[in-house]
Amino acid sequence: MADSGVTDGTGNKGVIEREKAEGKELTKEEKQRLRKEKKQQKKNKEKKDDKASQESGKEKKPVSSAAPASQPPTPVTAQKAPSAPSAVPAPAPVPVPASETPAPADKPAKSKAELKAERRARQEAERASKQGKKGDVGQQATAGKPKAPPSELQPVVKRLPEHIQVDNPDVLKKLAKKLERQQTPEHNTSTKIPLRSDYGYKVSLFSHLHQYSRKAPLTQQLSIPSSVIHPAIVRLGLQYSQGIVAGSNARSVALLHAFKQVIRDYTTPPNEELSRDLVNKLKPYISFLNQCRPLSASMGNAIKYIKKEISNIPSQCKEEEAKSKLLNCIECYINEKIILAAKAIAKYSIEKISDGDVILVYGCSSLVNHILCEAFEKSRKFRVIVVDSRPRLEGREALRRLVQRGISCTYVLISAVSYILPEVSKVFLGAHALLANGYVMSRVGTSQIALVAKAFNVPVLVCCETYKFCERVQTDSFVSNELDDPDDLIVTRKGKTQLEHWQQVHSLGLLNLVYDVTPPDFVDLVITDLGMIPCTSVPVVLRVKNVDQ
Repeated sequence: MADSGVTDGTGNKGVIEREKAEGKELTKEEKQRLRKEKKQQKKNKEKKDDKASQESGKEKKPVSSAAPASQPPTPVTAQKAPSAPSAVPAPAPVPVPASETPAPADKPAKSKAELKAERRARQEAERASKQGKKGDVGQQATAGKPKAPPSELQPVVKRLPEHIQVDNPDVLKKLAKKLERQQTPEHNTSTKIPLRSDYGYKVSLFSHLHQYSRKAPLTQQLSIPSSVIHPAIVRLGLQYSQGIVAGSNARSVALLHAFKQVIRDYTTPPNEELSRDLVNKLKPYISFLNQCRPLSASMGNAIKYIKKEISNIPSQCKEEEAKSKLLNCIECYINEKIILAAKAIAKYSIEKISDGDVILVYGCSSLVNHILCEAFEKSRKFRVIVVDSRPRLEGREALRRLVQRGISCTYVLISAVSYILPEVSKVFLGAHALLANGYVMSRVGTSQIALVAKAFNVPVLVCCETYKFCERVQTDSFVSNELDDPDDLIVTRKGKTQLEHWQQVHSLGLLNLVYDVTPPDFVDLVITDLGMIPCTSVPVVLRVKNVDQ
């Protein structure tokens, strides 16, 4: 059937072409014949190209490139002639060259669908030829070169910042060199900031984190008189490492006050600009504080703010004027971001506290304590259940502050939460940081309380200032966390200390985690100084803050 279609097409080709030239419309039968003829021509052409490529691989490119340049009907008719039994197709090649002359007139008569089909066929043929060549070249290259190890094929993705990859010795060397580079040139290497050594055996899941001992502070390795560290920063670092200054707000306020003292004592060296030199001066101080205890998210935001204000000082500004500007900026930051923010959050939170409520709090959050005291002063009648946990037992301080104000309180440990929750109406929690994906980072045990409260259908309200909002994303407590001194877990009861020589037992490791991460599914509302928002609105607040800055 295909041969008869082709012979009919060649016999009626002259008639069809005349009708095209005269501008007459073709009938459906004539169009179908033309389509069949073109399909047959393409099949024959593909067969011929395959044979040519098999015979000579090198001559593959010129054959394929010459095929579109030459007129397609000639080779097709040459192949069709021997297939016909009679001599009728013999004169067919004669009118073909003559019919090629009105080719420009043939092109407009083609429908859009036919033109698209031709283009697609050409593109697919070109792609197939290119892929075949690339595959041949790739096979030759892989055969010539040995396979590289997986580490060379893909670049190593940094899972953490450098100062938290403790299990990588190369990163530790880089950190030590960085501390050396941060020293001022007039001091020799004996006054550099030392790298604080880790303490004790670490659980393998948290081997990438620092674990320090309070018995070996960083100042033991410093020569204080000739050190480049300001005395206010040294004192603050000791308070951080010993746990005397604890809590996100307290640590941030102490840091800002220490930087105020540094700015007061600062004098610009000759031939230097204050905006550049002061930032370089602060770098070793920040590294020292980070060695004493890892910086919190709120401290990181405060340091960014100070650096931005320093860099915005014009070079024409006098030193005393610039210093007074910076001191005012730091004071405004403390007032607006911490003190006034706490008052605004207390105002919003009091709306959620009703008479007869039983409110559960965990640990000692300065913001939550402030909210409860403000609500009590507004003559709201409620009762507080303070939940606490070892080893820090921070809830005792919260209990002491609330009882002093005359608030009725109950004190329980975290192991009794499931027993006490049926009588609780609301849960108020503080936060160390609010992450960009809506997760709440707070003292370890917070996620446990939020989970149990969710099971009992008790609303969980998180109170957090917007300066604690962090652009970091985290979904677990393993990747980025803080390890406290494992010796804090040692307890002496009735004159007996069970874990006194725990380091001598090689199969025993003590884990003292500081923070955990609570999913946004367990948090009903976040109360901030901007208002009451869900956890999913944290990226919006971060975007607004970046625009304001």
